[in-house]
Amino acid sequence: MQNIKDLMSLIPTSPINAREYSPLALAYIGDAIYETFVRTHIMQKGNTSVNKLHKMAKGFVCAEAQAEVYHAIEGILTEDELSVLKRGRNAKSASSPKNSDVRTYRCATGVEALIGFLYLDNQLERVQELMVFSINHLEQKND
Repeated sequence: MQNIKDLMSLIPTSPINAREYSPLALAYIGDAIYETFVRTHIMQKGNTSVNKLHKMAKGFVCAEAQAEVYHAIEGILTEDELSVLKRGRNAKSASSPKNSDVRTYRCATGVEALIGFLYLDNQLERVQELMVFSINHLEQKND
């Protein structure tokens, strides 16, 4: 997987106090970071049609996969990270999930909120650790 600092150097950042943002705002940016990692990962597998790339990415970014990640990473998080994960899970969204149940959707939101928090808090190495762990976990589960 590409080094997180190389990847993140492409995105302009300024100092942000991640603790001041709502869990849903953290999930908003976390969703983009999560998907960027997944897309980078599948692109490294080789050049193929966009349709195939999309299908491969769906296996990592759907609510069910992210809920699976939620449960897989719970045991390796710090207290602070676990708090952010749970705040994201417990956040009440104005929209309802389209392709999953509410519980699954909320767990996925928790994962996205955690990734968003770590990214905005400039904990890029930790983002990379968790994303590598998550991708490896999902690939092993699907083998």
